[in-house]
Parts: sequence; C-alpha cells; structure tokens
Amino acid sequence: MHCPFCQHEDTRVIDSRLTEDGAIVRRRRECPRCGERFNTFETAELKLPTVIKSGERREPFDERKLRTSFERALQKRPVASAALDAAVRAVIDDLRRSGERELPSRQIGELVMRELKKLDQVAYVRFASVYRRFEDVQAFREEIERLERDPPELGKLQLSLLSKSPGEPI
Repeated sequence: MHCPFCQHEDTRVIDSRLTEDGAIVRRRRECPRCGERFNTFETAELKLPTVIKSGERREPFDERKLRTSFERALQKRPVASAALDAAVRAVIDDLRRSGERELPSRQIGELVMRELKKLDQVAYVRFASVYRRFEDVQAFREEIERLERDPPELGKLQLSLLSKSPGEPI
C-alpha cells in the first residue's frame, strides 16, 4: 500500500483488529520512509442484487438510498443511531443471503418495513403510508388495526402507538 503522505510504495502493518461485528479488519500501518502512521480498513466485497424498479428499470443497489429511507421514517423519533445502523445491516444481510442476482424494489421495501416495525411503530406507519400509497385516513386506520392484531416486540425506547393512555400498556 502506498503511503498517503509521501507516496512511498511500501508500508508495513503494525497492528490488525476486527471491528465489533467482525465484518471489517482495521489495520494500523506505518511508512518506513517518513514514519507517518495511518489506518486502512478491509472488507469483503460482496455483490448485492440489482434492484428492479417499477417499469422494469434496473439499477445497482445503493446503501445510501436504503439508509435515507430509514432516516426519513425515523426523523425526530427516539431511536439510537446504533439501532438504525443495525437495521440497515439486517436488510443488507438479508439481501446477500437471498442469493438472488436481481430483486424487485417492493421486496426490499418489505424488508425495511419489517425492521421499522421492530424499531418504532410511528416510523413504521410513516414508511408504510408512503410505501403502500395510503390514499385516505381509512388506510391509516387499517394499518394501525393490523398493528393492534399483531403488535411487534417493542424496543426499550419505543413508545407504543396503540396505548389507550400515556403509560398504559396495550
């Protein structure tokens, strides 16, 4: 690896560590010419499926778009960034495990909804309203009734969307 400071052609690894989830190797390197130290990160490059959009248009999977969808739904909600990161990773892991070369965007949307349902009911309903194109208040009611019939396991910080009064369990 070239030194980013002096462009020397060789550097040496002085330390290697796995990240918390074991998906990335962090290497501490040192340049023998200038003595500067820097980090590099090594990850496995796994191909994610191509997304089939409506109208049969195809585009490469974009993790930034996935993260943005989660962030919009979770805007101003009490969800930790670590929980958001875990939800994004869960969707990506499911996509990799699918083994498919192409997946419809609707299937990815269902995975996002599954993770949002675990994180925050309000964010779930927000996302569902756009994803399922709710046309009126009745569509919201129907989705909330579905949540009442099949309530998700609430996260520690999640407030119930369906409580009868503040602090009262469903």
